[in-house]
Amino acid sequence: MKIIDYELFQVPPRWLFLKITTDEGIVGWGEPVIEGKASTVGAAVDEFMQQLIGKNPLNIENHWNMMYRSSFYRGGPILMSAISGIDQALWDIKGKYHNAPVHELLGGACRESMKVYSWIGGDRPQDTSMAAKKAHDNGFEAIKMNATEELQYVDSYEKIDSVIERVASIREAVGNQLGIGIDFHGRVHRPMAKVLAKELEQFKPMFIEEPVLSENIEAVREISQTTTIPIALGERLFSRWDFKPILESGYVDIIQPDLSHAGGITECKKIISMAEAYDVGAAPHCPLGPIALASCLQVDATCHNAFIQEQSLGIHYNKDSDILDYIKNKEVFEFKDGYVDIPKNPGLGVEIDEEHVREMAKQGHDWHNPIWRHKDGSIAEW
Repeated sequence: MKIIDYELFQVPPRWLFLKITTDEGIVGWGEPVIEGKASTVGAAVDEFMQQLIGKNPLNIENHWNMMYRSSFYRGGPILMSAISGIDQALWDIKGKYHNAPVHELLGGACRESMKVYSWIGGDRPQDTSMAAKKAHDNGFEAIKMNATEELQYVDSYEKIDSVIERVASIREAVGNQLGIGIDFHGRVHRPMAKVLAKELEQFKPMFIEEPVLSENIEAVREISQTTTIPIALGERLFSRWDFKPILESGYVDIIQPDLSHAGGITECKKIISMAEAYDVGAAPHCPLGPIALASCLQVDATCHNAFIQEQSLGIHYNKDSDILDYIKNKEVFEFKDGYVDIPKNPGLGVEIDEEHVREMAKQGHDWHNPIWRHKDGSIAEW
């Protein structure tokens, strides 16, 4: 079997899909994208695919190493996202070739279903108590929200108080049985992150995410020593080599590799297994499309330390297009009591509605994250 062709589809709301075709008629789908840089990642996919045309798609480890190691410059969000989507598509082909879901080829499932959480509140969190109650009424056992708007290095305690009021209102609305992930989104710098973590402890969050940017590991250390809340990060790390110092530090309790950013199925399986050796949990990052989510679930199925999965159904980014719009077997992402069954169809387990993909690719998108500024005109972390 040989790879004979590929196509890229830039589709709303902010995704990039890849279709790889073989001479035996088996096709695989991947999702190579970095949010806000879809066209840039697409260019990297084009460069990588030049080396894969005519090759056997089943030799995934060889192709992964070729893409990663053959270039003098490696790693980073663009190249690793391109590798990720290609890797997903190759696994999709391999699963279909062997008539088995990807998790069977990775050693088999260690669970039948995966816990998922629902996003609430938007970029600038609001109406969170009502949204949390709705999610809880719909069967979700966990939600995640952005903690705060932009914060200066040292900022007003009024902004801290507003975060506390929002989280308190959620606890009042649904009690203590709902898990609450609170995403600092890298918007908070060390001085205020220490304050915010301390104030949030009373509400027993499921975790706080990116309390500071992951490159500031020394600040993560300080925060970890002053709070009992589990600390999560990793969506802006792109390989096992990026995760290595994080795991060695011992300051992080939950890692969040993204299956469309951190080297795909091949690499993220290794990253999550590395974390297990440090008794660290995994909650893969996935505010993306159906191919990325299916890839996550295939890896989650095989990883003992994966305990919850992000998913983007109804997330504030998905205006006019959502994950179910692009697949025919919509039941594959049916959430029951806050869990989703591991997909069992061959490959990634999703049947892409190619006709709809092609139609929406005509519309395309040019999504970029907003640029925020502080009152003084300086750039704020989004």
